[in-house]
Amino acid sequence: FAGYISQVLKNYTDHACDGEYVSLRCPHRTTISIQSSFYGRIVPSHQLCPSRYPHSYATLIKEDVACSVGTSLQKMLDECQDRRSCQFLVNSRLFGMDPCPGTGKYLLVWYKCRPNEYKSKVACEDDKLRLSCKKSMVIAIYSAIFGRTQGGSLECPYQNLGMPMIECQSATALQLMIKRCHGKRSCSIYASTYEFGDPCYPGIQKHLNVIYTCDNTPLLLPVDETQAPALSSSSSMEPVGVSTEMALLSNILAAYAFITENPERAALYFVSGVCIGLVLTLLALVLRVSCRTD
Repeated sequence: FAGYISQVLKNYTDHACDGEYVSLRCPHRTTISIQSSFYGRIVPSHQLCPSRYPHSYATLIKEDVACSVGTSLQKMLDECQDRRSCQFLVNSRLFGMDPCPGTGKYLLVWYKCRPNEYKSKVACEDDKLRLSCKKSMVIAIYSAIFGRTQGGSLECPYQNLGMPMIECQSATALQLMIKRCHGKRSCSIYASTYEFGDPCYPGIQKHLNVIYTCDNTPLLLPVDETQAPALSSSSSMEPVGVSTEMALLSNILAAYAFITENPERAALYFVSGVCIGLVLTLLALVLRVSCRTD
């Protein structure tokens, strides 16, 4: 579970030169969320994506290092947004008109992995925010914003008190929410400057917006290392049975997750197993007939 959360919260960066494939992938039960994208060239070719063909020094001097395409973000959204994985060949034709013909370009992509099912909660300034999950499930924070966004919030409308509409956000909101709520069934926190600090000018009304998901967590048996284990046969046999059942259940869930995640590979394994079984059965029949004949 900790590994799953670290993969979800991580900001991914990938790049590919012209003529190469870019491949984006997210873990199970998450999809790609494109944050930003760049296609063009802003550094010399000897620093990133060198040319495949030899160039003279005069050609390198003329290389355009202020070249960018404004459609790269929209193209990445069209190709990869809300998918678990995507792959395509990078070239100038993919992004429309070439802004700098003759200059080798590259693609830079920044993305996150968003859970397929997530919830969003908002608390106005000085109100308490409560998060909770069902039994046997725990909270996994995806994002947290404390401050004032440009679009505002429907739950906390902006009251014009002569202050300009300025966007301001706390830089520690996500880390604080992870510390308070990560891995818990329920938690609560006040949307106040005492908890998050004041990222805005005095007098600007703020709100806390948290996006989270509820995920399964294994039921672990409590262990008290300060006490000696019981010597009765009934108490000593119970944890073994429970652990065996949990191991069997874990294996079943792992197999189901593998099949749903890789249906083609699972079908290939099944067909291969059937073919091998038929071949072994045929060999056994041939040996049996030959032995009777002898």
